[in-house]
Amino acid sequence: MRIGIVGLGKMGGNMARRLLAGGHGVVGYNRSPAAVARLVADGGEGAGSLEELAAALSPPRAVWLMIPAGEPVDRAVEDLLPLLEEGDLLADGGNSNYRDSLRRAARVEGAGLLWADVGTSGGVWGLREGYSLMVGGSPEAVERLRPVLETLAPAPDRGWGHVGPAGAGHFVKMVHNGIEYGLMEAYAEGFAILERKSEFSLDLRRVAEIWRHGSVVRSWLLDLTARALGENPGLEGVAPWVADSGEGRWTLAEAIDLEVPVPVIALSLIQRLRSRDPDSFSDRLLAALRHQFGGHAIHKE
Repeated sequence: MRIGIVGLGKMGGNMARRLLAGGHGVVGYNRSPAAVARLVADGGEGAGSLEELAAALSPPRAVWLMIPAGEPVDRAVEDLLPLLEEGDLLADGGNSNYRDSLRRAARVEGAGLLWADVGTSGGVWGLREGYSLMVGGSPEAVERLRPVLETLAPAPDRGWGHVGPAGAGHFVKMVHNGIEYGLMEAYAEGFAILERKSEFSLDLRRVAEIWRHGSVVRSWLLDLTARALGENPGLEGVAPWVADSGEGRWTLAEAIDLEVPVPVIALSLIQRLRSRDPDSFSDRLLAALRHQFGGHAIHKE
């Protein structure tokens, strides 16, 4: 299958390389000419504009977006629609909000094109291990993309699936990331307890390696924990500042709308926000209150 990819950043570039290795033709466009040059060096075809990308594909075309969520996706959709024809397919493999995907699907399908929103997980390891792909859209759209999905996934028969109509792919990926927040927080807190028990002089990497095999808490995240601790046991030089991509927030907001209690996901998100406050007024006030009611000592800066 021949497919156009818009957005050749780290993940988009790796996906293009995996597709090329699987025998697919890839035409790529990126605002950075250097990214396009890397694709060409890997055996793909570069495009200097969206117009060139559309012209290089034969109908029915398939164009896959791997660009940042929000306005960049809206702009790409609007720029591509005049260049595509009825029966062509447009897929968004980025981390878009599912509500935006519902709106975009209506716009694209209203113009006579097929739409797919593909929640994509795998990060920097996807090139080697394959990607987990959660696909929303019509059965026709999914069947059109099947050769690409089977190549990007860990295997043709696992790691990907059609989860529902338009919007469902990004909805499932949103919840996936909310779960990921909770799992990561649990590992981080557990290893913090182990690290604090100084009299045992625990080898945290060794503990992680033990848990990786046979334990009920084994997972790929634990594999990565062992790797991180092996590379830097004391995590020297790693600032205690944790970003979030936005999908944890969306998951929490959706849970509130649906009246589903998600205390673990909620607290894991709050912990990420807390990590970014080096001068916490709330903590200062708590210390002052303890001093006021109990005469407890205040640690001076």
